[in-house]
Amino acid sequence: MTKRYLKKAFLCLVLLFMYCPIIVLAVYSFTDSPNIGAIHSFTFKNYITLFTTPELSHMIAGSVILALSSAALATILGTCGAIGAFYSKKRVKGFIGTMNQVPVVNADVVTGFSMCILIVVVFGVSKDTFIPLIIGQVVLSAPFVYLAVMPKLKQMDSSLYEAALDLGATPAYALIKVIIPQAASGILSGFVMAVTLSLDDYFVATYTKPATFDTISTYVVNATKGSQTQIKTALWALSTIIFLIVVAAEIVINVSASKKSREEQKIKCL
Repeated sequence: MTKRYLKKAFLCLVLLFMYCPIIVLAVYSFTDSPNIGAIHSFTFKNYITLFTTPELSHMIAGSVILALSSAALATILGTCGAIGAFYSKKRVKGFIGTMNQVPVVNADVVTGFSMCILIVVVFGVSKDTFIPLIIGQVVLSAPFVYLAVMPKLKQMDSSLYEAALDLGATPAYALIKVIIPQAASGILSGFVMAVTLSLDDYFVATYTKPATFDTISTYVVNATKGSQTQIKTALWALSTIIFLIVVAAEIVINVSASKKSREEQKIKCL
């Protein structure tokens, strides 16, 4: 009994440690305080500033378009890599899994700098084309998509694909109708993770973005160095919105996956 309570208490402390800073930031996003400290009054001024300032609106729109486009490419690449590795021989699968871990644990500054040298310096691709930035974001996110999809593939009956082929389905048809639905929740989780990584990334974007373009992260860093208090506090509101969107997306994905799992269990019982 005591161990159970200790486990619950420890879990609560961990969750508090993880989410307390975000909750504090969310609270201050509804105040008129220029700095984290005394709360004078509650207001929606920061949110109004966020959506009525052209500079912020253009930055957010550009960041969202970049995040969605790079996440889509990273999801395709990471999913194809995971499926290919899953149906490969044991040694090949282990090699691909190990190589996928390298960019995951690698420092973002190394990834950003190396992408800049390879694409901009060696291949001579101009940063103004946005190609280095998009490729850098995809390289950053694709390994995490791989990690999100692979566990779902391992839960799947690997013989289903071969059975579909034996029944006359083409490889492409079997992929779309058998494998993709089974791994859908992992693919969606990978996509959400890729979007979040793109919005959060600073180093890769710094080394590969056009000089006149700012992502949310690069803009936040530059804004905190300036003296525009109104812009700084509006970014608190932006951080709160991003957090709520990510949480909502993950809840929807997990609920859908749980519902699908229960339905599959019912079918098996029948």
